[in-house]
Amino acid sequence: MWGPAKERSNVMRDILLLIGRILLVVIFIISGATKFYALGDTSAYIASKGLPLSWLLAPIVAVVELGLGLVVAVGFRTRWAALALALFALITIPFAHDFWNMVDQERALNQIQAMKNLSMIGGFLILAAVGPGRLSLDQG
Repeated sequence: MWGPAKERSNVMRDILLLIGRILLVVIFIISGATKFYALGDTSAYIASKGLPLSWLLAPIVAVVELGLGLVVAVGFRTRWAALALALFALITIPFAHDFWNMVDQERALNQIQAMKNLSMIGGFLILAAVGPGRLSLDQG
């Protein structure tokens, strides 16, 4: 039981954790990079949600999304980064996906986005619990 079958199981686990980490954060990496190229638009969107200092929040959000996304993808300080992204995804729900203040198609679309965030939060909590696997900079 502790021979080759166990090792194949561990290799499969590590491969799945690597693929899962990357798929979980690809949305943050792309979104963060896009925000860097359109900081003015990002700032305007943040301001439209009634948040102050949108000119300051825009690059911070871009750094958080891109930076933490890359950190999780490569598996560096994965547990902490996963928890930080879980918190970030939770915080964005009332500010960016406040579907309860919307109507019709806008409400439906933002409710889906909020539920997507909740699902990602679940994934990040699982990743924080089990760790990144051996195919990571954390190696465990």
